[in-house]
Amino acid sequence: MGDRFRQLTDVGIFKDTLVPSLALHGSFSVAAWAIGRYTDRVEAKDWLWPSAFVINAWWSAVGRRVLLDGAPLSRAVSAISRPEWLLLTGVTAWGARLFFRIASRSIARGEDNPRYSEAKKEDNFWMNALVKRFLPEALLSSIISLTFTAPFRHQGGVLTGYHPYMQALSVGLFSTGFALSTLADYQAEKHRQKSSTTLQTDGVWSIVRHPNYLGDALVHAAFPLLLYSSDMLAPLELLGPIANYAYLRYLSSDKELEESQKSRYAVDAPEKRAQLEEAQEKKNAFWPKPEEIQNKYTWIVLGFGALGLIAEQLLIDVLEY
Repeated sequence: MGDRFRQLTDVGIFKDTLVPSLALHGSFSVAAWAIGRYTDRVEAKDWLWPSAFVINAWWSAVGRRVLLDGAPLSRAVSAISRPEWLLLTGVTAWGARLFFRIASRSIARGEDNPRYSEAKKEDNFWMNALVKRFLPEALLSSIISLTFTAPFRHQGGVLTGYHPYMQALSVGLFSTGFALSTLADYQAEKHRQKSSTTLQTDGVWSIVRHPNYLGDALVHAAFPLLLYSSDMLAPLELLGPIANYAYLRYLSSDKELEESQKSRYAVDAPEKRAQLEEAQEKKNAFWPKPEEIQNKYTWIVLGFGALGLIAEQLLIDVLEY
């Protein structure tokens, strides 16, 4: 029993997975800081956030085996198992969607994200930003990436017991979160084009005030569930979704975002500020209230989750046939 516990809590994962991730994410963060300082746009780190995860996942799964170990590309790719393909596909889809959303809004805006405006007025902002903003996010993103890098790097003990139904559930959970985030972004953009003086409160935005944050958390919760159901989860990899949740709720938090919005709306859109304050009274920021089970958009999102689960199972049946 003691040996099994030591295997499951093997801290070697920090050496063989976290340290290389820190080197990768740290280098990217310094580069993003340099670009941000040159362009005077803090949001350079926001562009980096999703892309660094995707690069790290594929580097861990394929890149390092080809470039460092000398394995042929075909062999490195063929060595990837079905659960690992699901993991890589999920991370890539999540990262690509978020990167497109951040990049498209940044390009359309033509200037830095307004949420950073006040901070940039501080003395010696850019030198402090490297230590207080860019590098801490490198550390955090390295921890979050444990869930989809450690399976390709770490050889320690894992939780065992094949659970095919839980594997299907993980696909459904990912599809639900991905659909929620995608619908939230699409509806927000449509609303922005239609009206800049009212707050987006319909569609999936009627479930919670920040459905994109909730969708992101569900996506990251699906990864360890997939690993567990496939005999691939080392308990320390759970730090990934926990760190991501902490980031969404307390670091790049909904509260910080809404405080920034209130300050801007007080000057530019008083009606919008009043709508935000009303929404804060009626809707939860992150987790839906029990009565949202009656919200049709809750069922629409769950329906997309079920469709994702069915589509994945049909694809497997076709490939196996």
